[in-house]
Amino acid sequence: MDSGLVRQVQQVRQFNRTVTQRVGALNDAFLARSRPLGQARLLWEIGPDGAFVRELRSRLGLDSGYVSRMLRSLEADGLIAVSVSSTDARARTVTLTAAGRAERATLDRLSDEAAAAILAPLGATQRTRLEAAMAQVEQLLSASMVQVARVGPREPAARFCLNAYFAELARRFETGFDPARSISAEDSELTPPAGLLLVATLRGDPVGCGALKFHPGAAAEIKRMWISPAVRGLGLGRRMLADLEDRARAAGAPMTRLETNRALTEAIALYRACGYREVPAFNNEPYAHHWFEKALDAMPAR
Repeated sequence: MDSGLVRQVQQVRQFNRTVTQRVGALNDAFLARSRPLGQARLLWEIGPDGAFVRELRSRLGLDSGYVSRMLRSLEADGLIAVSVSSTDARARTVTLTAAGRAERATLDRLSDEAAAAILAPLGATQRTRLEAAMAQVEQLLSASMVQVARVGPREPAARFCLNAYFAELARRFETGFDPARSISAEDSELTPPAGLLLVATLRGDPVGCGALKFHPGAAAEIKRMWISPAVRGLGLGRRMLADLEDRARAAGAPMTRLETNRALTEAIALYRACGYREVPAFNNEPYAHHWFEKALDAMPAR
């Protein structure tokens, strides 16, 4: 590691040590209750409406064995009930019992008191600085938790993103949006070797997508770039674009090309900031007002 990264790694480790101590994560009895932080967090995640076990695993990023052990412990304490889903016999659901709801309410109250205790020794200006710093740290940590992977365009996460993308274009374009009128990006065109589709997920939920159409010896087309409004500002659009460029380069494409609508001002700004230059129209996309391309001669610095 270079010296800058070494320094940053050490700062992250120092931050982790301070936070785990200050929030009580080192104690076996979190918030002076009879259970550790992991079980307390699981109760909170289950929530008043219950949850699927697989959702809890995905949301918390924990392996199935560890989650199962925590659930058994909470069930033995009479705080939760685990049952087979009424809508999917392959899935298990978890709900809070009356005792579980009461315990969750107590944990909420104690968590509020613990947060207030952190703020109490600080002056007004310090509290404001801490609030802003925590918000920024949370945002950056969320960005680091986003996972981007190639998926089949027929998979549920892909369909969710594509449908959300179409719906947003229909709302934002002056004339609406009909995929049938647009230049094609069918499932077969987004499946290797013809192309590919990337989907970004955060805590197991799909939050963005981007696709490529390959043309041997010619520019690769970037299609279906969409980032959920819930995660905009995390730098995911830039990351998705860079990942698509890397995959286009690996496939031997000399450049990437894309077209976009004038209503998508944020996308246009992103493309320009990432080195795309505007060129004359290279296709007859009916919804496009701007056409861009970028040479992929060298691996970009990150």
